[in-house]
Amino acid sequence: MSENAEIAARFPASHDIIVAARQNLKQAEWDYVCGGAETETSLRRNRQALDSLSFRPRVLRDVSDVDTGTEFLGHKMAMPVMLAPIGGLQRIHEGAALAVDTAAEQIGVINMVSAVTEPELEVTAANSPHAKAFQIYVRGDSDWLKDLVRRVKGADYAMVALTVDLAYYGNRERLNPAQMALRDVAHRTWQKTVTWDTVKMLQDALGDIPFMLKGIQTAEDALLAVEHGVEVVYISNHGGRQMDYVRGSIEILPEIVDAVEGKAKIIIDGGFTRGTDILKAMCLGADLVGIGRLQAWGLAAAGAAGVVRVLEILQKEIEISMGLLGVSRLDQLSPAYLTQGTTVRLPHEMSAFPHLPVDRLE
Repeated sequence: MSENAEIAARFPASHDIIVAARQNLKQAEWDYVCGGAETETSLRRNRQALDSLSFRPRVLRDVSDVDTGTEFLGHKMAMPVMLAPIGGLQRIHEGAALAVDTAAEQIGVINMVSAVTEPELEVTAANSPHAKAFQIYVRGDSDWLKDLVRRVKGADYAMVALTVDLAYYGNRERLNPAQMALRDVAHRTWQKTVTWDTVKMLQDALGDIPFMLKGIQTAEDALLAVEHGVEVVYISNHGGRQMDYVRGSIEILPEIVDAVEGKAKIIIDGGFTRGTDILKAMCLGADLVGIGRLQAWGLAAAGAAGVVRVLEILQKEIEISMGLLGVSRLDQLSPAYLTQGTTVRLPHEMSAFPHLPVDRLE
């Protein structure tokens, strides 16, 4: 039996992966992956906002040939999913960014490499030939940033994102005291100095490389991004890990779509763990959906093979749900396939998996 077949047999569903991830992670690392800021209201609103949307499926359509594929900035992808940047991948699995990159190449999706994950950006870039993105946390002055851009360009990253929602480190109370102390690390103070001038400087340094802003949560900032020539607006509340009591990410999507008016691509993350979640975002105008915790659970469960399995399950869920909605191509989706609905369970980071054996997560 091949490794992939063995992994598929071990993990027939995503909740099986989550159980294995819990068994493999120490409490501190588990809390790092699953936790959010303060009351974790933002984290739960991500799920609540997704759960509050209901589908309006159409019938009697030929869905014998469903295609989950898409294209993003000229790069073909197996589905509209991006592996979102996670700074602490090395805490989850020793393979860290290399394992995630290997999985992304195997399935055919883009992964975004965090500036603070291991190994160094050049090593991850050389791991595979497929297109990948690089995410920047500002940890120095303009000379530091320009040197980082020089390295990113030299490593042939296809696109670059600047994270803009981390001026202060979120008050993540689920973390232990040692982890909470990370918010006071001196070099984080550079993130407080990031402005639209920083955006202009990075754009000039990057040249033709597509540039994204990650952490946009309002139409006003999306409009400013477009006015500044930003190619990709990335909607994110950092998985509910930064400011508490913000809106769920998908609640923000319609106003961003209206503000952007097709002048920039749109990525969104925040609580997306099911194929139906991905399709809801596509119906409302997103181009790609980033997955974070789901990716981390797969990595913790079985390294690169675990991330591959997470993506396989997600793609199959997307395919089945597209067929049941009555569409065979992603560009056939529209807001007409959605309506407001009622939630049926309390939201939390794993509420999309009601069959989880809770006693095995303790």
